[in-house]
Amino acid sequence: MEFDGLDDMMPYEGKVLISDCEGPITKNDNAYDICAKFIPNGARFFSVLARYDGVLSDVVRKEGFKSGDAIKLVLPFLKAFGVTDMAMVEFSRRSIMMIPGGDKTMRYVQEITTPFIVSSSYEHYMAAVCDHIGFPFENSYCTKCSLDGVKMDDWESQTLRDLAYEIAAMPLIEVPFSTRTIKDMRLDDRKYVQRLDQIFWNEMTDMDSYHLIMETVPIGDSEKAAAVVEVCKKIGVALEDCMYVGDNGTDSKALGIVRKGGGLAVSFNGNSNAVREADLAVMAPHTIVTSILAEAFYRTGKDAVLDLVEDWSFDRLRRSGLVHEYLLKEARRVFPGQLPEACHITPANMADLMTRSSAYRKTVRGEAIGALI
Repeated sequence: MEFDGLDDMMPYEGKVLISDCEGPITKNDNAYDICAKFIPNGARFFSVLARYDGVLSDVVRKEGFKSGDAIKLVLPFLKAFGVTDMAMVEFSRRSIMMIPGGDKTMRYVQEITTPFIVSSSYEHYMAAVCDHIGFPFENSYCTKCSLDGVKMDDWESQTLRDLAYEIAAMPLIEVPFSTRTIKDMRLDDRKYVQRLDQIFWNEMTDMDSYHLIMETVPIGDSEKAAAVVEVCKKIGVALEDCMYVGDNGTDSKALGIVRKGGGLAVSFNGNSNAVREADLAVMAPHTIVTSILAEAFYRTGKDAVLDLVEDWSFDRLRRSGLVHEYLLKEARRVFPGQLPEACHITPANMADLMTRSSAYRKTVRGEAIGALI
């Protein structure tokens, strides 16, 4: 067995854990990291497109475009700067940054159930993470793409590089919280949206590399929700027996489906979109909290977990009998004072938790990545 003291435990039947990868398990935003590595001023380039992604998915509601699709928009530009599939794999292996405890948590939950990872990440990164943490790749959903399958002429490569420089020089588009239509945005921001529209839906459409955009289907909000339903059918459990852990806008539909279906929806250092659809808001620097919630859920169910967090303390965990002694010892080692926050989200506290969780995620994942969708 992977963990000392667990020889007496058997996997609990009839429950399933499904988790996002980037945020609940790793600190990376792999698409951001790859752009920052291979494209000049690539961090800014990706941040601009992430804001544009939010405008198209949440404000314009562009047909055929969904939250998280920015990761396919960057693919032709990566190709233009000479990135190959092998380069993506090798960089992903070198750049993995775990949320402390993430590897142990994903090994621990394999002791008590059959977990799945549902991630927007490129398959290059997902394969590297699964290998790193000892997780079965076949139990993951991720974005499939191949840069090597597209040929690019010199003129196209130069054109895309010039466009990348232009995009990276743009300011970050601001979308006020009260925005309902694009007319609610500032005039300057609308002009940048229009310029990006022209680039992606006009100027690039005749390029050979545009196939990367047309043929890549990112695992976004709808795909993650569909994956939850598929996994539950595959395992043979109802949604009420599913625990989903997510942290951003691409998890919102999956969190909502699980919550409304009676399962446990957990926002782990989530942004406002994740908190809005979850049952619990966890703000923690270590994934031992996920392990604790997972075991309590698998032993009982949602209602008992919600009751547990109402008096969220080491003493309450010990008295509940729902958490293995191994986890309690590990949690006390990691948090010698008190447990980090795990709050039941209600209409009364939702706005406060959205603000505090969004701010806290930046302390764990960094300001730039924490601000992404």
